[in-house]
This record gives sequence, structure tokens and C-alpha cells, in this order.
Amino acid sequence: MTSSVLAGGRLAVGLLAGPLQPDRDTARRLAEQELLGPEYRKNRPGLISQVLDWIGDHLSGLRAPQVPDVRLGLALVVVALVAVVAYAVWRSGGLGRRVRAEHVTLLGDRERTAAEHRAAAEAAERSGDLVTALVERFRALVRALADRDLVQLAPGLTADEAAAQAAAALPALRDDLRAAARSFDDVRYGDRAPDRHQVQAVRALDERAAAAKPLVPAR
Repeated sequence: MTSSVLAGGRLAVGLLAGPLQPDRDTARRLAEQELLGPEYRKNRPGLISQVLDWIGDHLSGLRAPQVPDVRLGLALVVVALVAVVAYAVWRSGGLGRRVRAEHVTLLGDRERTAAEHRAAAEAAERSGDLVTALVERFRALVRALADRDLVQLAPGLTADEAAAQAAAALPALRDDLRAAARSFDDVRYGDRAPDRHQVQAVRALDERAAAAKPLVPAR
């Protein structure tokens, strides 16, 4: 949503900064620079193509002396951009869907217990799938800590945030928790293949965290 709004803003600024009598090709080119970016690809070619045609037709028909008409035309262009942004957000499910997706990315596409994540990690490790082994073992760690109220699960929770929450209650494991979160991010988002040492390190951390006694906050 933010990138789409910024895209619309950049296009409006470009139009305002350009000549008051842009021809059809110039208007279409300015619009294409933003509206045909990756954030709008799902809407091609129907809606975006129609908007681009409308912008080009409208601006090419304006004459420079008609300043009020030019301003009205630019205002209509901005309104059209807002409509496109709103449609793109609606098509993607809105901000709520994005937040839910971020939460799903950390703990998977469905609710699992810590034991289920551990079983999946062990099976993957035995088969040589170290990527799944590390991801599932870290998820087991986070789920187990959440079950003990040492991590508060929330939409959009990141691996680093989960590690920071856990470290507040288990300060002796702070460095290992941070390292495990970095490994998870590298594998899950950076497409980096882990080695067995990394997988074993997260597994050992999961076991140590399960046996660790949380720090009781001073009252």
C-alpha cells in the first residue's frame, strides 16, 4: 500500500513538473514508469491499460492557455491514480492480508504444536533437507516459548522480535537466540542453504531453552 501511494505521488509530481501541454505519448510514458511497476502487475492489462489510455487522451486534448482546465485534468489524473491504488489493495486482500501473511511466514501456513514442528524438523534432517530442518526447528523453538508465555505471538512478528522477547526472559541464551533468528532469516528469506552445524545449533538451543528457567522480573 505504501509503495503504491508513493508511486502515485511520484507520477503526480512528474506531471506537475512537466509542461502544461504534454502530448499523448509523453503522458502515457510518465504514467507507465509508475503504474506498470511490479506492484500493479496483477492488474494488467485491463484496468491499468484503460487508465493509461484515459490519461493520454485527456491530457493530449488540453490546451496550454486553458490553465483551469489543465489543473482540473491533473486533479482527475490524481483521482484516477487513487482509484488504481485502492483497486490494487482490494485485489491483494488489503493490509490485513499482508499482516496475516507475515505472521504465517514465521510459524508456517497452519497452526502446529512445538512437538509437530520438531517432528517435521527431525524428519527433514534425516532426509537431508537442511532448509526445512532449520526452519521447522526454529518454529518449534518459538512455539514452545510462546506456550510458556515467553514470546507473545502477534501478526507480523519477526524472528528477531521473537528472539528479543525470549532473551528478556532467558538472558543467558541471548546470543544464541539472536544467532538462531539470523539463521532463520538467512534461510527463509535469503535463500541461503544452511549447513548441519547451523541446524544442530538451533536444535541444541531448542533443547536448552526448554530446560531453562526464565528470569523472574524484580517487583
